[in-house]
Amino acid sequence: MELEVLVKNQKNRKLREIGQKVLEDRRLSPEDAIELFYSNQLAYIGALAEWVNRKKNGMFAYFIVNRQINPTNICVYQCDFCAFGVVKSDPKAYEMSVEEILEKVKQTYLQGGREVHIVGGVPPHWRVEDYVSLVRKIKERFPEVVVKAWTAVEIHHMAKISKRSYEDILLELKEAGLSAIPGGGAEIFSERVRKIIAPYKANAEEYLEIHRTAHKLGIPSNATMLYGHVETYEERVEHMLRLRELQDETGGFQVFIPLAYWPEGTRLGGKRTSSVDDLKTIAISRLFLDNFAHIKAYWITLGERVAQIALNMGADDLDGTIEEERIVHAAGTKSPYKQTKEKLIKLIKEAGKIPVERDTFYNSVAIYS
Repeated sequence: MELEVLVKNQKNRKLREIGQKVLEDRRLSPEDAIELFYSNQLAYIGALAEWVNRKKNGMFAYFIVNRQINPTNICVYQCDFCAFGVVKSDPKAYEMSVEEILEKVKQTYLQGGREVHIVGGVPPHWRVEDYVSLVRKIKERFPEVVVKAWTAVEIHHMAKISKRSYEDILLELKEAGLSAIPGGGAEIFSERVRKIIAPYKANAEEYLEIHRTAHKLGIPSNATMLYGHVETYEERVEHMLRLRELQDETGGFQVFIPLAYWPEGTRLGGKRTSSVDDLKTIAISRLFLDNFAHIKAYWITLGERVAQIALNMGADDLDGTIEEERIVHAAGTKSPYKQTKEKLIKLIKEAGKIPVERDTFYNSVAIYS
């Protein structure tokens, strides 16, 4: 009833009509989403988004005990928005051995970790067998750990260097023990933007086709959007629309993750997004992506406090303990490299939500009421 009153009393006719759509469970149009982005009524947008979130997820907010592993920062794609990837001759270049990676997985497993999230640079000297072998060795050593690995950019690269299909690559990875793929590499689907920030890596059609193929093979995936650089609001909405259309087709996306751009150390430069923009993007994604069960407030890019607020503006997931994130930290985020399970529970409770420890597939492991 409170939201109905808020919508009824909304003085802006277009925002009132959008609010009525939300109350009636009608799908928002791209024009609606653009209208919300240009609006300065953050509290109203957040209230609508939280109403939708609570219908989907109640008072629950999720986290996972996991580890992110970035095996190498050597990368053939020197994208201007990225401060992480370097050429092999760069003094900052590094490459972990398989044993180093297995030791990190072991540490996570002994701490109750349920997932390893593997993503890094795309080194020119790696073969498809190197990617597959790493997945297989992790599963052989730690069969209970879920391997979520290799973005669409990495899978596209594997297909390109081996002259094989996406399906062949994904089937081989699945046979080796891959259970899910992360959402990185989407950036913004707009061709105009990609020519500026990442002209050489997998394009929008290739990214979407890889995720479509993964879903067909029973491999769920995440979806992301990197925002706050050179894109327009209209291009953000176009990006989300293409994800919504693919989700209508396959139902294989588990969560949408808006990733705030961090400019420090990048060739692209620019300024950090505002907290208002971060929260508005979270809220609008919850309203527009009606076929996504979960929206993530990724504490690495948002920071702890904004992520907490986002849990009351449409988001229902903070991600996880992470342990050692290097990619966003290379671009200047001041967030910690990792979180403890206890800290994540505290952050969620302070936000007024009920912490739920989950697995990769959003099955509940434990509820901390």
